Amino acid sequence: MKKQPQITEKTRQRFIEVFCELYSQKPVEKISIQEIANRSGYNRSTFYQYFTDIYELLDAVENNLLNDIKAELAGKELSMHSVQDALSCLDKKEHLLALHALLGDYGSPRFLARLKKEIPMEQFLNLPQNHSLTPYFIEFYLTTTLSLFRLWLQRDKDVPQKNSSS
Repeated sequence: MKKQPQITEKTRQRFIEVFCELYSQKPVEKISIQEIANRSGYNRSTFYQYFTDIYELLDAVENNLLNDIKAELAGKELSMHSVQDALSCLDKKEHLLALHALLGDYGSPRFLARLKKEIPMEQFLNLPQNHSLTPYFIEFYLTTTLSLFRLWLQRDKDVPQKNSSS
């Protein structure tokens, strides 16, 4: 019997949501598949139909965010505003749980490393590609931007976003 795609995606998304809730509260090493399954309302065998382990689930969370950033940047004229636009795309409801987890107290620096590797920041910041200071400028800009984004999330978005039409 084939499962309905919308039910399959809903189940997968539920595992992701529960994982992100737990990951924002404790390190990934302390999260068990049994705990995710119980909180999701499914059993462990259902979890294994979607993910082989916790780390594949973590990869899925990171990949979803990175793919959305890339999609947001695709076809745009490259500028610092493009990077800000890409990061503001993360303010979507479906990404907030993942961001709280990945950028939270227990989040891994691995996501930041992947972000730096997969998004060519020197293009957006209009920096020379082979200059010795370029990696430092990229590191400064990216960590500062993400740190400010993290603070904004922690403070329940207490500063309104700039309206994109202005």
